[in-house]
Amino acid sequence: MTVETSTISAGVRHPRLRALGKAFRIPAILLTLVGLSSGSYLPEVASLAADSAPAPVSVPAPAVVVTEAPAPAAVPAVSSPATALLANGADGLSPKVLAMALDAVACAKTRGVAAREDLLTVIDYSLPSTEPRLWVLDLERGEVLFHELVAHGRGTGDNYATRFSNLNDSHQTSLGLFLTGGTYTGGNGYSLKLQGLDKGFNDLAEERHIVMHGAWYVSPEQARAQGRLGRSWGCPALSEKMAPKVIDTIKSGSFVFSYGGDQDWLQSASSNTCGGATTSLASL
Repeated sequence: MTVETSTISAGVRHPRLRALGKAFRIPAILLTLVGLSSGSYLPEVASLAADSAPAPVSVPAPAVVVTEAPAPAAVPAVSSPATALLANGADGLSPKVLAMALDAVACAKTRGVAAREDLLTVIDYSLPSTEPRLWVLDLERGEVLFHELVAHGRGTGDNYATRFSNLNDSHQTSLGLFLTGGTYTGGNGYSLKLQGLDKGFNDLAEERHIVMHGAWYVSPEQARAQGRLGRSWGCPALSEKMAPKVIDTIKSGSFVFSYGGDQDWLQSASSNTCGGATTSLASL
């Protein structure tokens, strides 16, 4: 009796790339149809009793059944963690603001600004000070590490930030892309140096001593009592409890993007963000 068989084998691989901005590639599913056929002779089985041997029975060869390979299932689109944050709103963060922050970061990198790939801090000053409006994002895992209250400068407005400046003694908040530097302990306690990367908008941050620090006037209690947070002299001030944790997470070379509704900045900040020379962390 001749038996013919057909065998189907398939292999699927899904390589993963976690770094922000790298493409995900999923190769096509490889299907290999290997037909195996062999002929074999099944000998007659001798009868146990010579006088009762049954007549040989002719067994027809079974029909060969060829099974078609099923159509490959549709492969779902693979999105980067940053894209997932965009889609989900990053726990209250506007996808539009996050997209602008990611664009500014990409632009800065093309101009040679070296920074950490895994973190991005976004501040949305278009929100009232009574709402948490600072996010620290883990871009490799697509997670929100911190979502905190943050104060603006006293010259920038009351509950809402409406005026922004890059000038000394303005006591106003600056917008745009910053690079975090080292830490120190000064008049405002544990503080984080910030270098502004947008010429004309925040590049005087170091000269103005614009740093991230903790402040007693940043708390839910202050927000309820005054209808707004207290205000700084232009620094992004956090609560005294959370400031050290946030600072230690983002220090030493990560990006901070401050967004606001200022029209001049909105029109110019994107191009200015990567208009400067290569930044050296040694200067921070």
